[in-house]
Amino acid sequence: MSAADLLVIIIVVILYRINYHYFPVTLLDITPVFRTIYALTYAAANCSVWFTVTFTVDRFVAICCQKLKSKYCTGETAPAVLTPTDVLLVLKNIPFYFAYKPRWKIDNIPWLCVLMDSYYTDLVWVGFDWFDKVLTPFIPFSVILLLNALTVRHILVASRVRKGLRGHNMGEDSSDPEMESRRKSVVILFTLSGSFILLWLTYVVEFVYYQITGRGIDRNDSEIIFHEIEYLLSNISCCTNTFIYAATQSKFREQVKSAVKYPVTSVLQLINKAQP
Repeated sequence: MSAADLLVIIIVVILYRINYHYFPVTLLDITPVFRTIYALTYAAANCSVWFTVTFTVDRFVAICCQKLKSKYCTGETAPAVLTPTDVLLVLKNIPFYFAYKPRWKIDNIPWLCVLMDSYYTDLVWVGFDWFDKVLTPFIPFSVILLLNALTVRHILVASRVRKGLRGHNMGEDSSDPEMESRRKSVVILFTLSGSFILLWLTYVVEFVYYQITGRGIDRNDSEIIFHEIEYLLSNISCCTNTFIYAATQSKFREQVKSAVKYPVTSVLQLINKAQP
């Protein structure tokens, strides 16, 4: 999930946005390269969203399905699930490469690109656009909401039972580290779900609006501004989950610290070995 979010930053922010606005007329603006960046932009965003879904499924199994936990929540399962997901999402976004046409031709060299007019009228492209929107974010919306609701319900029920047993045996004022851990899990789940829904809501609203109005190419200034805001928020959503887990999960923070310290410790070890 962190790697997918990093790809969103590299591809969407650096290669596309910063290059387009601050470094005009570069090799990245040639139409074939620009098409590739567009396709990778969609692929990176899709991977970020769906890796969040797979992580939600993993957490649901770990908390609510104790019998399945030992078989599913393992180091071997993670690459077995994430690798096919990554490959399928990249393949799914290849058509975006062919959905764009050159914006200009200068000395027979195509520059930049824009969606073909047929993307909004041709049945094949309209069907692909619907499939793209349903796959991301409508299905992730539904899956994350459902699994998080079931997880929270399981935690609350288990906490009430545990609290009743401990209150009966040890007194009502006794502290319970297990219940504190579960309460933190509930906070994380609501934070993750709320962040995902709020930041992707404008994307959903824009899609519904254009399906109702039938507008696709001709946009007024306010619609263009809303589109840019939607694009900004959906990209931010692809980067927030890692920070949420980094701020709340001690193991994640320990791994980040180890990664930061590793180059320094390696250099110090080499220096020590080189000394007579």
